[in-house]
Amino acid sequence: DLEFEALQLSEKSGTFEGNAKNHKLVGAGCEMLANAVEKTLKQKRFPLILGGDHSIGMGSLAGILRAQPETGVIWIDAHADLNTPALSESGNMHGMPVGMLMEGVAPDHRQIPGLEWLADGPRLSPDSIVYVGLRDVDPAERRLIQSLDIAAYTMHEIDRYGIGQVMEMALDHLCAKNPNRPLHLSYDIDAVDPVLAPATGTTVRGGLTFREAHYVAEAVAYTGNLASAEIVELNPSLSCGEGAEATVELGLQLITSFMGKSII
Repeated sequence: DLEFEALQLSEKSGTFEGNAKNHKLVGAGCEMLANAVEKTLKQKRFPLILGGDHSIGMGSLAGILRAQPETGVIWIDAHADLNTPALSESGNMHGMPVGMLMEGVAPDHRQIPGLEWLADGPRLSPDSIVYVGLRDVDPAERRLIQSLDIAAYTMHEIDRYGIGQVMEMALDHLCAKNPNRPLHLSYDIDAVDPVLAPATGTTVRGGLTFREAHYVAEAVAYTGNLASAEIVELNPSLSCGEGAEATVELGLQLITSFMGKSII
């Protein structure tokens, strides 16, 4: 467990004109996480990160890309999380972890107190990430996905092709050139339909079914390439007793699935 109570916040002065709530605190926490993840991977161990809102993805990705820059990222989420302080309408940093590290999108981190440590990288190449489960994407994010040609499989594609073919296409995109490429799975519980997982902060109807959610995890595990994983946005305080219990239970089951548990 990481202890965040004693975080040393940035002392940088001046005015930050972008829209990023709690950037000093989020930045300091993510730096701590990045260092822990990088160290774990360099020790040939598997980092399993439990969140927390998805802003921690900045720390996870930074640590992973420093230790294993060739990593392919599978982002399972209702949202693209591709915003930056200049693009975000809400300023919520849990909508920015991909954008803050994306090559060609990431801002000048030297100008953001708390995130100066990201100024020299690393950066995520647009062809090194695949989205699965998108259904609530901001206009600016939509334009970036299209202009950067980022592989994105929304709920429309899942309905059209089925989760099996979608995962086959997603994994082929990341591993066709290098079948042994390490993979990172970032699993936001809000990718799952809120009827099944209500204890999360930004619910959107029409998400993954119980079996689709598990199949995603099983398909990644089946590659044998999973090198790191996180599950985020699971917050039992955001639902009633039964809803909280159901979401926690599903989260635990998904972890066992992407860690290799199979039906037979």
